[in-house]
Amino acid sequence: MIEPQKKSLIPLFELYNKKMKYFLPLIIAFSIFINPLNTLAEELILAGGCFWCLEHDLESLKGINNVESGYSGGVSQNPTYENHDGHQEAVLVNYDSNLVNLPEILRLYIRNIDPLDGKGQFCDRGDSYRPVIFFNDPIEENEAKTALISASKELRVPLEKISVELKPKGQFWSAEEYHQNFAERNEIKYKFYRFSCGRDQKLDKLWGGNASSSNIWKE
Repeated sequence: MIEPQKKSLIPLFELYNKKMKYFLPLIIAFSIFINPLNTLAEELILAGGCFWCLEHDLESLKGINNVESGYSGGVSQNPTYENHDGHQEAVLVNYDSNLVNLPEILRLYIRNIDPLDGKGQFCDRGDSYRPVIFFNDPIEENEAKTALISASKELRVPLEKISVELKPKGQFWSAEEYHQNFAERNEIKYKFYRFSCGRDQKLDKLWGGNASSSNIWKE
């Protein structure tokens, strides 16, 4: 037998359940809207020379939520800008797979580097600046291989000339705070560095009208 006090609460619970049936989808949708990085987000680690430049170049693509500068590829723990031997300067790309797909990101990445140079990038030389695609799984590895084959065809060079390394994804270490969003926070210094390094001049020579773009491959 239901006690009178509890019985009086039953209509309230029924009303609450009825209203929640309508409001719950709205609550879920609103939570996605205010915190989109928790949903549909995927990550990719890429290395391609100076991380200031790669971070800035990749942030231009719609669907990319955030690009963070850092270090990856080596075995040492807690690398720093002064000591990251074995690691490459890299970026961690957080993207919404409903808005942008991996092949599109790879096209933009490859056309913002010199894929023929495996000993550095532009004016930056040495192991730290080698171009590397760090894949999460066999699907991403195959996507990366396909992109590099297409790049060799667009550049009209044998595939053996493409010097972008493919490596399984490992630990990503965030770079120091002063490296993050460097292009926006230090615009004059960044533009001077980029011009002095000859990055855009080389990209234009390599890729022509497709330089720094995510256009479909030209084969």
